[in-house]
Amino acid sequence: MADFILNAPEGANVNPKRVGRGSSSGLGTTAGKGNKGQQSRSGKSGPYVGFEGGQMPLYRRIAHRGFSNAPFKKVYFTINVDELNKKYSDGETVDRESLIAKGLLKKDVLIKVLGDGEITKKLTVNVDKISASAKEKVEKAGGSVTVKADAK
Repeated sequence: MADFILNAPEGANVNPKRVGRGSSSGLGTTAGKGNKGQQSRSGKSGPYVGFEGGQMPLYRRIAHRGFSNAPFKKVYFTINVDELNKKYSDGETVDRESLIAKGLLKKDVLIKVLGDGEITKKLTVNVDKISASAKEKVEKAGGSVTVKADAK
């Protein structure tokens, strides 16, 4: 086999600087920590996470209690009139039950119809909300729109 020894390249392994070993060592007296101050002291080095130099930290400035509207948020399932045009035949009623039956809606949520696309079929739309353009398109096609009052 080959007769050679694996060695690290010159300068790859350097002994660490021995700090605090007298003024002639290059890192004596203050041991490279500068003069005075929090970082030069022994013990836990540096301030805690979130410390802003004495300024009131962000996590203490902002409120941690108070009102959130999240529990009262209403989430609407949106469907466009062109999808209604594809899935429904002339004279059918569009409501929660029919949307579930046709596989367009999976759970019991509020429904809003939007006016993207065209509609040519006469449909009876009974939903929680409807946009002005969708209402206009459904009525123009000869259908009728009923909006539930409690969803507002």
